[in-house]
Amino acid sequence: MLKGTYCGLRAIASSDLMQLLEWRNNPDFRKYFREHRELSHEQQLQWFNHTVQKDPKVKMFAIVDLESDALIGACGLCYIDAQNRNADFSIYIGKNDEYIDNKFAPDVGRVLLKYGFQELNLHRIWAEIYSIDQAKMNLFESLGFRLEGEHKETHWTGGHWVDSLFYGILAKEFNKTLLNGDAR
Repeated sequence: MLKGTYCGLRAIASSDLMQLLEWRNNPDFRKYFREHRELSHEQQLQWFNHTVQKDPKVKMFAIVDLESDALIGACGLCYIDAQNRNADFSIYIGKNDEYIDNKFAPDVGRVLLKYGFQELNLHRIWAEIYSIDQAKMNLFESLGFRLEGEHKETHWTGGHWVDSLFYGILAKEFNKTLLNGDAR
């Protein structure tokens, strides 16, 4: 288990799937996800069996509260490109319908970045989010990500188009925050 101050990241177990599916299908969360349709149990099981357990380009984790050991969300590094040493950052806190909070999400972010840069030897970690996702914008900025670009009107939600925002952080930038004591 990877440990932060408040959370731990462990392998996703089949016993986590129903809770993760419930959170994943929360309409308040779905508007922020690339796959915005409601997922079935069969689709969740296929994701677990083929992506989580077998795809070397994906490292997904269950997020647990270290105090209670309760499942509180999911995170991971996806689309891992071993040759160019980069990956896509993914996170949500499902507990209490929080999505992104001010306690667990930053802790998870630091743990996941440290894992990506120090264990997987990545050079760059990036994320695509939508311009309506202020919570993730704030999270990424607090973790040292920088806004690298914007694609106009890429996602239809709530009856209107929103933009895709691309954030990224390099290993050397993250290591600098470690040296300054900003990341745990």
